[in-house]
Amino acid sequence: MAEKGYSVRRLPGFGLIAVLTFTMLYLPIVILVFFSFNAGPSQAVWDGFSLQWYEAAFQNRQVREVSIRSLWLAATAASFATVLATLAALGTTRGGRFPGQTMIYALINQPLMVPEIVTGIALLIFVAAIKVQTGYTGMGYLVAAHTAFCIPFAYLPIRARLETLDPALEAAAADLYASPVQAFFSITLPLLVPGIVAGFMLGFVISLDTVVITEFVKSAGQDTLPTYMLGQLRRTVTPEMNAIATLFLALSLIIVTAFFLITRTRGR
Repeated sequence: MAEKGYSVRRLPGFGLIAVLTFTMLYLPIVILVFFSFNAGPSQAVWDGFSLQWYEAAFQNRQVREVSIRSLWLAATAASFATVLATLAALGTTRGGRFPGQTMIYALINQPLMVPEIVTGIALLIFVAAIKVQTGYTGMGYLVAAHTAFCIPFAYLPIRARLETLDPALEAAAADLYASPVQAFFSITLPLLVPGIVAGFMLGFVISLDTVVITEFVKSAGQDTLPTYMLGQLRRTVTPEMNAIATLFLALSLIIVTAFFLITRTRGR
C-alpha cells in the first residue's frame, strides 16, 4: 500500500491554530463593520441598525476631498508604475541574460524587501532637500513616491505573464515579415493585457492603502483618506470612522477580487 503524502493539516493542533489565527485577523474587521451600522455613537453598545454614519461620511466635505485625492493619486501612481513595470519586465524577460540582471531584479524589488518606514524616511530626506532648493511643494512628490513604491507590485504579475508567453509566437510573426514593433503590438501586447491590468489593480490598491509613505512625503493640505483617518483616530473613534473604513475596505475587496479573477482566467 502506497504511503500517504505528508500534509501539514495532520499535525496536532493545526485546526485550533488555524481557527485562532483567522479569528485574530478578521474578528476586529467584523466588529468594525458591524458597529458602522450602529444607530448610537457607542463603540461597544448596539443601539439599533442605522445608515446615519454613512450619510454623515458622504456629507463631510473634507472626507469627499481626501477621498477624491486618494483615488486620483492611486490611479495616477498605478498608471505610471504599470508603464514602467511593463518596460522593466520586457527588458528583463525578453532581452535574454545580461550582466547585472540580478542586481536589476534586486533594485526593482527593493521596496518589497526594505521596511516601509525605512523607505519613508529616505524619501522624506530626499524630498525635503528638493523642496528647500526649488520651493515646490505640490503633489508631484506624492505621485513620484507612490509610483516608485508600486513598481515592484505591478512588475510581479506582468513579469509572470510574460514568462508564460511562448517566444515562438513572436518568432512566427518575424517569419511573416512583421517588424519588432508590429510583433509587439499585434502579438505580445494583447497577450500581456491580463498581466498589465492585474499589475495596475495591485498597484492601485497598494497606493490607496499606504500610510507611511504618504505621511512622510506629503505637505500641508495633501492628506489622503488613510492619513486623514489616522489623524481623526488620534482624537477620537466615532462610528463615522467605522463607516469610512468599511467603504474603504469594500473598495479594496472589489479590486482584489477582480485581480484574483483576472489572474485565475490568465492561468486557465
